[in-house]
Amino acid sequence: MASTTFSGPVTSTNGFIGALTGNVTGNVAGSGSITHATTAALNATATATAAEVATGYITSTSASATAITLPTGTLLGAALGAAKGTVFDLYIDNTAGASTVTIVVAVNGILSTAAADTAGSFGDLTIAAGATGLARFTIMFSSATAYAFTRTA
Repeated sequence: MASTTFSGPVTSTNGFIGALTGNVTGNVAGSGSITHATTAALNATATATAAEVATGYITSTSASATAITLPTGTLLGAALGAAKGTVFDLYIDNTAGASTVTIVVAVNGILSTAAADTAGSFGDLTIAAGATGLARFTIMFSSATAYAFTRTA
C-alpha cells in the first residue's frame, strides 16, 4: 500500500483502514487500535520527562510503590507542540508491577474538576498492580503551557 502525506483535514466516506503512525493531532474516530511505536519504562519514583510522556505509554514493573510526577505544563506543552485545545491520551501499564503506581500532577498541571466530582474513577490517580493495572489519562491543554489532567479509564 502506498503512503500519502496530507496537510489539513482529511475526510473519508467509507472510513479509514490501517495503522496510524507518527504524530496524530485532532480528532480520530472509528474502530481499530492505535499502537504506540515507543514506550517509556519508569520503575522507580521519579519525574517523567516530557519525552517519556510524549510516547503516550508508560510501563512500570516495580516491586515497590512508585510515584510518577508529570513534567511541568511548559515542558510537556513544548514536547507535544501543544496549543490551547490540544488533547493527548496517556496510558499507564502496571500489569507487570508488584505494587501501586501513583501519578502526581506537576506545576501548570491541574487535576480536572471532574476528578473532584467523581471520586473513585476520574479522581483515582493510583494504578493497581497486576491484571487490572491499566489506566488511561487525558491531558487537555488550556494554553501551550498549562493542562488539565483527568483519568478517563
